[in-house]
Amino acid sequence: MSQHLDDLQETVLRGTLQHETYKQIAKDFDFSESRVREVGSELWRLLSEELGEDIHKSNLRSAIERLQVSIVSHLEQHHNKIGSFNICGETLHSPDTQNSHPPNQETSNSKSTKTSHQDLSEMPELGDFFDRTSSLQTLTTWILQQNSRLIALTGISGIGKTTLAVQLVQQIKDEFEYVIWCSIDASHTLDEFQHKLIQFFSQSENLDLSPTNQKRLPLIKYLQKHRCLVVLDDAQNLFCSGELAGKYKPDYEEYRSLFKQIEKLAHQSCFLLIGWEQPREVTQFKNQNTPIRTLQLKGLDIAAGREILRDCGLEEIDNSEALIHRYEGNPLYLKSVANLIQELGIGATELLIDDSILLPEDLKDVLQQQCDRTSELEKQVMSLLATENQPVNLAKLLEKGQISSSDLLNALQSLSRRCSIEKEGSLYTLSPVLKQYIKGL
Repeated sequence: MSQHLDDLQETVLRGTLQHETYKQIAKDFDFSESRVREVGSELWRLLSEELGEDIHKSNLRSAIERLQVSIVSHLEQHHNKIGSFNICGETLHSPDTQNSHPPNQETSNSKSTKTSHQDLSEMPELGDFFDRTSSLQTLTTWILQQNSRLIALTGISGIGKTTLAVQLVQQIKDEFEYVIWCSIDASHTLDEFQHKLIQFFSQSENLDLSPTNQKRLPLIKYLQKHRCLVVLDDAQNLFCSGELAGKYKPDYEEYRSLFKQIEKLAHQSCFLLIGWEQPREVTQFKNQNTPIRTLQLKGLDIAAGREILRDCGLEEIDNSEALIHRYEGNPLYLKSVANLIQELGIGATELLIDDSILLPEDLKDVLQQQCDRTSELEKQVMSLLATENQPVNLAKLLEKGQISSSDLLNALQSLSRRCSIEKEGSLYTLSPVLKQYIKGL
């Protein structure tokens, strides 16, 4: 029996063909996102039954391209029909008329897979997620609307980079044909990393077994053929310790060429790098004309900080706002000091005496790892900043230290890329926690 699509089903279908997210579709149609997701799930099930294959949001366009003769001609009619489903209303144009791919970009002609391909075995569990609405929306916009190809998500240790990325992936993964999360460690040379990705992308393709088609494609070709999201966690492991930020380890130099290729060549995929440091190729300078973006996470607000303290068993404590400010709204720092308060049975007021900052041993270990990565030049600059009670300018740092202006500028740039210093206009300072740690060395 023929079944007509209702207005919302038609809107979901049209929005999907135009690369809109469920959230965008919901906003356009004035429905809740959860309702749109529910309708979408049912729509893909019905289409799968009619077309005899597994249809879902991320492979609808490629399925239509693959079945042009039987589907696209119907989509171009006023009363459109897919299988036994009549789509009534305005003409829904074929994918070819939507300019869905950048110029000179390959489209996918390969046979679509039966499922959405996701390898999230290395992705941590989400755990507690505190309010990062603005950052989450920024990343979503960059990836889904502005088609950014390379994004660096940076911030000091414990600030919540990985947690934010997990939440992001959970929300947008269905917008991609392929999603993979990789944690960079000592075994990930570029050859091994590319082999892992190519194996993931190619294992699901029903390749022609003729001799001419047995060779796997270069990585960039898969990024052009399919819409892929690749997350690289712990990106700082690509770089040397004891050097200025972003200098590649000897066996990792070829990653520079990969990142440049991802930036320069047209494709429909995105690489998200998470770490304390970012590649030198990924500048923090805001240029809207490039497909590269950097987002540096700051501390949580007071409301989220109080939520962390409550989750740690501190329902109501005096001076909680001052405590959150002193520990920079950093989730890891707050959890560490909350455990100290719980174990010793002391109050926040006692911790805040004389503007001192107590550093539990587990927090010292984290700060030690951060400082161990810095060069001797950076350590000199941090020591200078640790003696200052107020932010200082470049002239004062030159006056106080025995460092050339060129070396000082390079050190400040490197510390900024490590998120180890704070900049207020032309003034520089250390965070209170890091300053306390440096003083105690």
